[in-house]
Amino acid sequence: MDWKGRRLGDSHDGRRLIVVGGRGRRLGDSHDGRRLIVKMGIMRITGLLLLVILLGLVSYGVESGNHQPLARIAIHKARIALEESALVTASPTLLGLGTILGSEISSGSTCPATNSRILPPLLCSAPIKYQYANYSTADYSKTGNGTLSFLLINQRADFAFALFSGGISNPKLIAMSNTIAFAYPNAPLYPRLAQGKIWNEMTVTWTSGYGLNESEPFVEWGRQGETQIRSPAVTLTFTRESLCGPPATTVGWRDPGFIHTTFMKELWPNAMYTYKLGHKLINGSYVWSPMYSFKASPYPGQDSLQRVIIFGDMGKGEADGSNEYYPQPGSLNTTKQLINDLNNYDIVIHNGDITYADGYLSQWDQFTAQVEPIASTKPYMITSGNHERDWPNTGSFYTNTDSGGECGVLAETMFYVPTTNKDNFWYSTDYGMFHFCIADTEHDWRPGTPQYLFLENCFASVDRQRQPWLIFIAHRVLGYSSSSFYFSQGTSEEPMGRDSLQQLWQKYKVDLGFYGHVHNYERTCPVYESICTMTETKFFQGSLNGMIHIVAGGAGQSLSTFAAINTTWSVYKDYDWGFVKLTAFNHTTMLFEYKKSRDGLVYDSFTIQRNYSSMVACTFDSCPSTTLAS
Repeated sequence: MDWKGRRLGDSHDGRRLIVVGGRGRRLGDSHDGRRLIVKMGIMRITGLLLLVILLGLVSYGVESGNHQPLARIAIHKARIALEESALVTASPTLLGLGTILGSEISSGSTCPATNSRILPPLLCSAPIKYQYANYSTADYSKTGNGTLSFLLINQRADFAFALFSGGISNPKLIAMSNTIAFAYPNAPLYPRLAQGKIWNEMTVTWTSGYGLNESEPFVEWGRQGETQIRSPAVTLTFTRESLCGPPATTVGWRDPGFIHTTFMKELWPNAMYTYKLGHKLINGSYVWSPMYSFKASPYPGQDSLQRVIIFGDMGKGEADGSNEYYPQPGSLNTTKQLINDLNNYDIVIHNGDITYADGYLSQWDQFTAQVEPIASTKPYMITSGNHERDWPNTGSFYTNTDSGGECGVLAETMFYVPTTNKDNFWYSTDYGMFHFCIADTEHDWRPGTPQYLFLENCFASVDRQRQPWLIFIAHRVLGYSSSSFYFSQGTSEEPMGRDSLQQLWQKYKVDLGFYGHVHNYERTCPVYESICTMTETKFFQGSLNGMIHIVAGGAGQSLSTFAAINTTWSVYKDYDWGFVKLTAFNHTTMLFEYKKSRDGLVYDSFTIQRNYSSMVACTFDSCPSTTLAS
């Protein structure tokens, strides 16, 4: 992208902004991302902001108090002050693969206000991302000319680049680029696998620009080298009215396209399958995605090597350097390590706070594109976090506004989870010798609630002779954390957390509990009622007599500090980005590893080794009531 022109004066914060966005006409289909070169010229200006905007979007304008980085740009204050001497050009003008960005420049008449007291903005929706123009070239402040490179993904619309002065707090539009189009903007994109409701079922969900009146969506799949099967897909979407508040319903809104899900059933355990996404158009022609592959899950209790990745709070990052106010500075490193290690794990569980879109809907496309190399070949299971669900008066257990008005709609639509009622985001899933009981901390989990009854049934129903490794997963910390923000409130957990559940964990001998929400890593001893039940820290034999609690919320978001207190139950702490890997070698041995995202090396580990008789032995709070006489 290039820009040039006469000196216009310094911006409000010493920087000028380049923003990218997009226009809503649809030309066809596409996939993949490409780098776009944008050239700018404005004589001797510093701090221009270049924003990527999606054209053709209509949105209302109100300010959001959200911490999402795009909320830093005061779009509701944007003014149009085009300058003849300011020039922005973008090339190539037609992309066959991809783009990332979002917003429409228009007159106020096309951006209606939410009520009579709120004036509409001149920029109808938030940009997708931005870069500072003066970062482009070393002599930019002298010449006023520069070139920036953006990595773009297909988001079913044309794109343009807007050059702003005034910085992020008082943006003034001074130039618009030519539009950038995709040869095939409606193409099926970003497949994400997930386990179905039974062990031998795999689902694949993807996004396209085709509604049911335009095409028939399906997946063509089968075992490698055998006859392929076509399975139809269900199609979902949602409107602005489905969401709960701003910015999701205002400057953060953009058309999500259509979300399709196919169910691939009766899979052979551990067999390799190939699949590709397809759409049969109304004119009889077909649109295809590339070919992908996956390995079917082992049957419950199968004795084979099984490896699980668990982390929370990852979010997204911009590989091209845009959005330098990174809300998730470690996410690209975590993603890179998982992509590089694809052959050495089998399933991923992303434990809440998925994208941190926080009501800026374009970010969901960017996230699904970022994790596509992982999610297209491994089951990618998610849980619900506060940044997906929380919104006042919508049934959330917490009444904050962390979801930015999404109130669960995006997470429940963009990803498949094997639950009957998607708004109740608790579910169980099996992977060979592992049985996972996954909670939804944004809904009430206390005794007597539907979720509590589900969790007890999930723990009680597992056959530990077949599935010895019983794992509890929840986004918020319902166990133990040394986080400073918990200790500042005089606690080490969510209020009513472990008091409500620890008797269940103890009764059913749950091995491990995983949490996110706190953005660091911490491991406890096997613990019950804040007391370590074993002194060993690296090699556990026999019954643990308590549950080991792991905070693994450091996959990307800015890190959380620890309290200046050393507790007896905390074994290992790390103020860094990372993720966890579980390896079940067989029914008697499991390895736990904590790896840093920066290098993929192991920094904490332990092994559990035991046989079935240790599981059925009587332990505290899991024994029948007796008296001395009996």
